[in-house]
Amino acid sequence: MAAAEKIYNDSRLAARNGAAEPKRLVVLGGGESGAGAAVLGKTKGMDVWLSDMGSIADEHKATLKQYGILFEEGTHTEDKILNADLIIKSPGIPPTAPIMRKIAEKKIPVISEIEFAGRYTDAKMVCITGSNGKTTTTLLIYHILKKGGLNVGLAGNVGKSLALQVAVDPHDVYVVELSSFQLENMYDFKAHIAVLLNITPDHLDRYDHSMEKYASAKYRILRNQTAADSFIYWLDDPIVSRQVRQAQIEALCLPFSDHPHEGCAAWLEEGIVHFTTPEEIWEIPRDRISLPGLHNLYNSMAAGLSASMLRIRKEKIREALEDFEAVEHRLEHVATINGITYINDSKATNVNSTWYALESMTTPTILILGGKDKGNDYTEIEHLVADKVKAIVCMGVDNTKLLDFFGSKVSNIADTHSLEDAVAAARGFAAEGDTVLLSPCCASFDLFKSYEDRGRRFKAEVMKLL
Repeated sequence: MAAAEKIYNDSRLAARNGAAEPKRLVVLGGGESGAGAAVLGKTKGMDVWLSDMGSIADEHKATLKQYGILFEEGTHTEDKILNADLIIKSPGIPPTAPIMRKIAEKKIPVISEIEFAGRYTDAKMVCITGSNGKTTTTLLIYHILKKGGLNVGLAGNVGKSLALQVAVDPHDVYVVELSSFQLENMYDFKAHIAVLLNITPDHLDRYDHSMEKYASAKYRILRNQTAADSFIYWLDDPIVSRQVRQAQIEALCLPFSDHPHEGCAAWLEEGIVHFTTPEEIWEIPRDRISLPGLHNLYNSMAAGLSASMLRIRKEKIREALEDFEAVEHRLEHVATINGITYINDSKATNVNSTWYALESMTTPTILILGGKDKGNDYTEIEHLVADKVKAIVCMGVDNTKLLDFFGSKVSNIADTHSLEDAVAAARGFAAEGDTVLLSPCCASFDLFKSYEDRGRRFKAEVMKLL
């Protein structure tokens, strides 16, 4: 990261000293963000080349062809990449990839699509990151701002490419979900409202199994904020709160908690959620918030504070918190069949996310776990498993780690290697009044294309039980 930042800073210094703006733009990755960045570069008069080592979806190919952008898939042609003035890379490409090492040797600056888009808009940016809850909070903020009458776009990990919207469909405000991967190559971009929900172990294989490196990537959301900006964060997260104590933060700090604290901007007390900001003071009964569970209380607090800082009327915020519908693949009710409830929480790709899912369970639970392990430590959910889980179904190519850890901790455990077998095993363990919960703790890439693919196939398999 330090080397990449030095290369970027040197390039910006050269630009300030009169060097030409980038003419040759290379985009690595032809997904939503890459195609959008290519279009923005093209509309700004750059010579654009897009390269993807995998295959490019038909919809993105159509976009590239529409704008006359040249591209390749299934390979990286090095001489067409290493002659770039500027490179935008997909968040999924690690800095250790062979092509990235060669780019670094050539000292070509690399930025993210978000960084690139930010150069060409003065819109307000509401940016959300965290290990868990990002998507729900992002969609909830977007829902509130739409209901409040703002001209708002949805971007980042959800919605359409920020760069594409800036190029062809501009908005006054953008709500942007940011992963640690996206934050890695952001330098001058600024979040006017930055939301940091939590930091728990995730993607540690990308960060040399170092929580410090992973957390540092998350903290980049605070870059370039001034006293005119806002920083919203969970006060009780030990990693986040430690950083707040150590860092010199210029932005207005608006912490939230599930109990009263001095200086809190949002908190829960006697069943009432209180909000207090320089813009508005208001409250809402917790049982009026549509999303259940402790994690969704935090998400709702962050969303309410964000909306207040954008001067959305409290009546509109309350209304939006009351009628927002749950995100697909996040504690999504699938069906109740023969008295057994089936819940799709496929978006739980790390241990802490599964912790929140289990915390919200109120009936005996059959838990489906497994997938691509990212260096998980399952001790975090051990006590919840003991209290709430009557059986575990392991679902993955290799379940050895799960079987070794939980084999002596639950009386019923199954080793399965397909979704069909996992659902059948869970059904065998379940009785009327129980819940079958798909909350895998792991990435999906051993058996599925994505967590969305995993969740949709789970729902389809459950519906076969009808």
